[in-house]
Amino acid sequence: MSDTTRINASFQLILDTAEKLIQQKGCRQTTLQDIIEHSGLSKGAIYHYVSGKDELFGLILESKVELMNDQFVSVVSQAAARDATGPIRFATQSMSNQSEDQQVSNAIFIYLLGQIDNPKVAAVLQKLYRYAVKTATQWIETGQTAGAIPQTIDAAKMASMFMVFTYGLRVQNMIEDSTEGRVEMDDIFKIVFRTLQ
Repeated sequence: MSDTTRINASFQLILDTAEKLIQQKGCRQTTLQDIIEHSGLSKGAIYHYVSGKDELFGLILESKVELMNDQFVSVVSQAAARDATGPIRFATQSMSNQSEDQQVSNAIFIYLLGQIDNPKVAAVLQKLYRYAVKTATQWIETGQTAGAIPQTIDAAKMASMFMVFTYGLRVQNMIEDSTEGRVEMDDIFKIVFRTLQ
């Protein structure tokens, strides 16, 4: 996504409107027609940005990764030299937040995953996965550059493992109906912190 698109007010309105509708109606019941009606934008304006609902849902998830990255950069800029505690706590909190079943992003992820046999949806999920791994790799490399994470850690492999962990949390939180069986954020932090030391 280009910088121009990212800051475009119409595009942001589309994303915000879709999110609100998903919270109200769920992914399956939310249509592009609903988004057109609730955003006040024309059909042509919507199709200028996306070719369909699934692509739009993927872009919502991508925008969440971008927002997390912006927040991560802010946390890193405030961290003491060689101290990865704050950035790792932020990353694990983000993993935990993204996996909560009431989160729009988790609902979208599970919805799209349920349609993985559709080649267009598979392409959306693959693009999102690669983007998330690239972002996580950059986070780890930032820690390595700052001297807070050892250079011996393979950033790309570790980022892929974190994605496996995050996706597992998403699925667990959709299936597990009680909080007793869910992984706590502090436990996630301890695992990630030890892994990166």
